[in-house]
Amino acid sequence: MLAAEKVHTLFTAKSPADNFRIAALHRYHILDTPACEDFSFLTELAAKICEAPYAFISLVDAERVWIKSCAGMHMGELPRGESYCSLAVLGDAVTEIPDLRLDPRTAQMRLTVSEPYMRMYSSVALTSSDGFAIGTLCVLDTRPGRLSDDKRAMLAKLARQVMALIELRANEKTLEATVRELEMLATTDDLTGLHNRRSLLHRLKFETARAKRFRSPLSAVMIDLDHFKKINDEHGHAVGDQVLTSLGKLLRENVRVIDIPGRYGGEELCVILPSTPLEGACKFAETLRAKIEAQVHYAGTQPVHVTASLGVGSFDHMEIADAESLLRQADTALYRAKHGGRNRVECGAT
Repeated sequence: MLAAEKVHTLFTAKSPADNFRIAALHRYHILDTPACEDFSFLTELAAKICEAPYAFISLVDAERVWIKSCAGMHMGELPRGESYCSLAVLGDAVTEIPDLRLDPRTAQMRLTVSEPYMRMYSSVALTSSDGFAIGTLCVLDTRPGRLSDDKRAMLAKLARQVMALIELRANEKTLEATVRELEMLATTDDLTGLHNRRSLLHRLKFETARAKRFRSPLSAVMIDLDHFKKINDEHGHAVGDQVLTSLGKLLRENVRVIDIPGRYGGEELCVILPSTPLEGACKFAETLRAKIEAQVHYAGTQPVHVTASLGVGSFDHMEIADAESLLRQADTALYRAKHGGRNRVECGAT
């Protein structure tokens, strides 16, 4: 095997430990993230303190070395076998090569044999909280040489600051994801994927206030599945839940972005339709009724057909009293639909 091939194999050979290291890197979700002023500052500070023209913050992935930040030149990434920083994940916390041209591991690498013809490399590993080297903070020069003990010590301190910043950004992302998840749990009905009752009523009050302010129409459609108790009694609650889940999906796929579909309670659902007058809301309700009727559910292999009764309430800005009055109007219309034969739409107050 040629010397260059041996070096490439050394830098890129995978092992169980390297797989754990790569997993540790990926947990930080930092690869391919946008440039950040905080990382750039630390990179520039490393170059200035070490009196080196170039500095990188690099992260060593499975097949590449991705550059989070650099000073002195622009670089996005390098193949893992072409990067000095791959040495840092092989076990040494501090790696220094006084003359890259004289070291067989780096003599034929891209940055050594072509512009800017690097000669000196010094790095400190970025070590994860569980002890894996995920990358480096490094400085480079086109002249051979070594860092003084003081400069190496400062580079090590800066590397710890870089790692602390990586940890901080990862924790912020985790916190943001947790907050989003909690918000979702707090506002979403588990079974249907729609707004839960509390979230639905909260959004309705907001839309009522907005309709008053901008003098725009606002409508609500109440939906009640016909003979739903019979479905539960004959086929079991699992089939009933399946029906509600399918209905929730149907609603999500047939509303506008501005509409607010929710589970009002039990088998009763509600859709708030901002900027929608009575006529438009009734057309929407009739289309929805037909799609509900066309859906086929199954109890094992036995098809189960479901219909729904719908009531529509609506008012314009001259008639708005409060959110509750809109729901009462829709609920009254729903009552007429149920007592008028079911599987039908009733619109507006009597």
